[in-house]
Amino acid sequence: METTSRVERDVFRGRVKEEWGLLWRERFDDRVRAEAVSVRDYPLVFTSRGHVIFATRNAKVLSFSQIMAVYASQGLVYSPDPDVGGWGKFVRTHEGRAAHWRARAFVNGQSKCKKGGQHMRKGGRGWLHK
Repeated sequence: METTSRVERDVFRGRVKEEWGLLWRERFDDRVRAEAVSVRDYPLVFTSRGHVIFATRNAKVLSFSQIMAVYASQGLVYSPDPDVGGWGKFVRTHEGRAAHWRARAFVNGQSKCKKGGQHMRKGGRGWLHK
């Protein structure tokens, strides 16, 4: 009996995570007002269509950990092991990826598409005037 409730909680938690990811992927970026707006209703993350999810000022940013705290108080989800990582780690690893193509072109500070370096100046002797 305990394992079935745990499986149901895992499925529910997976649906909430999936909806959280969709919310941030499908958002509408209003460049005039400098804000991000949800494009449809997301009932599992308490967001309706047209809700400002990110803005430069006067808006409260949604927090995945606060949403999970609401569900945890109702007994619908359980918090993950601290050894495995918490909700913050999930948001950093899955939703914190760089969206710009130039930022994705680098891994650990190194370019993925390295074509070769520039020629060395002064025949490879460096910058000293000797």
